Amino acid sequence: MWSDVVCPWCYIGKRRFDDAVEQLRGDVEVDITYAAYQLDPTAPTDQPTAVIDAYARKFGGLERAQQIIDQVTATAAQSGLEFRMDVALRANTLLAHRLLWLAQATGTQQSLEERLFKAYFVDGFDVGDRNVLADCAADVGMARPAVAAFLDSDDGTEEVHRQLQFAAEHGIAAVPTYVLNGSWSIPGAQDTETFVRVLRRIAQQS
Repeated sequence: MWSDVVCPWCYIGKRRFDDAVEQLRGDVEVDITYAAYQLDPTAPTDQPTAVIDAYARKFGGLERAQQIIDQVTATAAQSGLEFRMDVALRANTLLAHRLLWLAQATGTQQSLEERLFKAYFVDGFDVGDRNVLADCAADVGMARPAVAAFLDSDDGTEEVHRQLQFAAEHGIAAVPTYVLNGSWSIPGAQDTETFVRVLRRIAQQS
């Protein structure tokens, strides 16, 4: 799943995809890996911005920004997610993606992805801040001192940049995008029933 932790449709899509996997439990085995995509790679690394201000600049004013926030908040609620976009802080997500790369090796990537989404969309935390990221990692069972040392290093940076480059070279221009078995590509936060149908079809053809 190519996603960014500040993307509302990625969180919605994750919940719908997770629901599909749960419905297929026992019939279809699904191994999920999250890959890096940055909605705004130019976002400053040390100065988060209120989401409504970031949306206003991107979408042409505060009124349109509020309309978009209201829409995604209502859609999220249909999937059981409570968005608090009024406190969300848009930040650079490169550090978060490096941490997710580390979490993949420790088997905690899925739980960390969920924690980072909640940190951004519910808690109003700065997901570009090293201390916030270390705390989130500790919440899902990762060793906080080791995570802090990792974030202070350059480890994982090259690997994340390779993921970003892969997305650019393979036409992944928006997220979420789901690449299944290396061949099927599904764009957008599809409904759960669509994910169920596609996953079942792929399993039958494998």
